Amino acid sequence: MHAAPAPRAALVQADPALPAVEELVVNWHVTEACNYRCGYCYAAWQRESGRRDVVRDAKASRELLAALHDFFRPDNAANPLRRVLRWSHLRLSIAGGEALLYPERVLDIARHARVLGMRVSLITNGSLLPHGEALDALARELDLLGLSLDSFSAERNLHIGRTDRRGRHLSLEQVAESLERARAAHPSLVVKVNTVVNAGNADEDLVPALALLRPARWKVLRMLPVVNSTLAVEDEAFAAFVARHAGRVEGMSVEDNADMLGSYLMVDPQGRFFQNGTGRQGSYFYSRPITRGNVAAAFASVPFSAERFAARYRPATPVANVGEAA
Repeated sequence: MHAAPAPRAALVQADPALPAVEELVVNWHVTEACNYRCGYCYAAWQRESGRRDVVRDAKASRELLAALHDFFRPDNAANPLRRVLRWSHLRLSIAGGEALLYPERVLDIARHARVLGMRVSLITNGSLLPHGEALDALARELDLLGLSLDSFSAERNLHIGRTDRRGRHLSLEQVAESLERARAAHPSLVVKVNTVVNAGNADEDLVPALALLRPARWKVLRMLPVVNSTLAVEDEAFAAFVARHAGRVEGMSVEDNADMLGSYLMVDPQGRFFQNGTGRQGSYFYSRPITRGNVAAAFASVPFSAERFAARYRPATPVANVGEAA
């Protein structure tokens, strides 16, 4: 059976003049580890000595989820974010690194988040998606499955670093087969594809592959030089990639570098809020580790733009004829 849908929570006397989104999304990057070595990867966090990644401890994971839920639930009138933003649902987005290096922990986190009343999504490079009944069980706990796919060319993936230590990359057929099974297990599952435009794929046409995978949403992101500038893409090349695909892919949305800064709610593997930018501790701003007693202070210690967040969730442009030339 499918997991019961998260209960709907009503807004509590929210100011109708405020920017509004259907759901507030908290991205928990559960691990820095990954089986790929993408040159542009931003999953490199400065660690606090003596602290383990929260995902390794079931109790700590549940305590973190409880703290996030209690603070960000839509009916928490004490959350100061409600003074500048309205939302009616809370979604936990599980990401990495590659989160499916911890498949059992990801499944437990997803299940517990749903028990708390959160919607749940998973962002993965797709190469470690389980098979058979294990994939069925995972799909049933997710509202959204996001796949990070930049290319289906062996040469381009090798250039980008989207291969494992044996040089293997994800094939289009492998992704399509996994999605077919996941959709059969959970017909209402929303599938999303994220593509980072970089120097390795800026000249590619992904329309045929996307037409086969049929994602409801396709997010095109410009490589963000947070940790390094490897594979940075020039303005003209990024604009050309967007123009090449515009009007040809259902649910396409585009984020340039300025759109990303301060517009994501993010938690790092050690359970701290972090934000893009140049913080005192390196490439990111970090909060103290989140607990139920300090979550408000931790959130207030890192920058966040509710206006930019809301702008990212404007409806994507629908396209009538996917796959046809513009």
